[in-house]
Amino acid sequence: MNTYTNEIDELVQELASLPGIGNKSAQRLAFYILSMPMERVEKLSDHMLHARKNIHPCKTCFTLTDGEECPICANAKRDHSTIMVVENTRDLMAYEKTGQYHGVYHVLQGAINPGLGITPADIRLKELMTRLQTDVKELIIATNSSLEGEATAMYISKLVKPAGIKVTRIASGVPVGGDLEYIDEVTLYRALRGRTEI
Repeated sequence: MNTYTNEIDELVQELASLPGIGNKSAQRLAFYILSMPMERVEKLSDHMLHARKNIHPCKTCFTLTDGEECPICANAKRDHSTIMVVENTRDLMAYEKTGQYHGVYHVLQGAINPGLGITPADIRLKELMTRLQTDVKELIIATNSSLEGEATAMYISKLVKPAGIKVTRIASGVPVGGDLEYIDEVTLYRALRGRTEI
């Protein structure tokens, strides 16, 4: 037997399907949304639809943007000879919060994970290799410290080293198994400063 009406149950189920949202949080959000003025609900839904329709990968680094190129890639003041490789846009944003990195990024949009069927061909490695044919001096590998992130880092290192480009890995300080988006700026800054060649 349903506790609520079908429409409330459907709203709760949709919200609970989002990452990090459990059933209780979904119920709280559903009832909060239902108590909001109609104008705010419409504005929220319009923003969600607009974002989904207009945000796409940057043509250069593959982070999410609403333009052809993201503001970081388009910024001539950034050091375009240093590229930091991250798994996703959330990781990029975590490093940007430190305010200490002035190079550019390459977003893989994932990590190698044979268990889930994700191979090197499924992430943006081909595009990375194309970018490395320009005047790149250092490639910083800042994938997560998970098994998949480490495997991806080693794979990239083996691909890039023959090109004579300096390849470094972020230093310890980032906990094993931790996601970069949840790590504080000081820890990320120390990891960046203490990176080592691999």
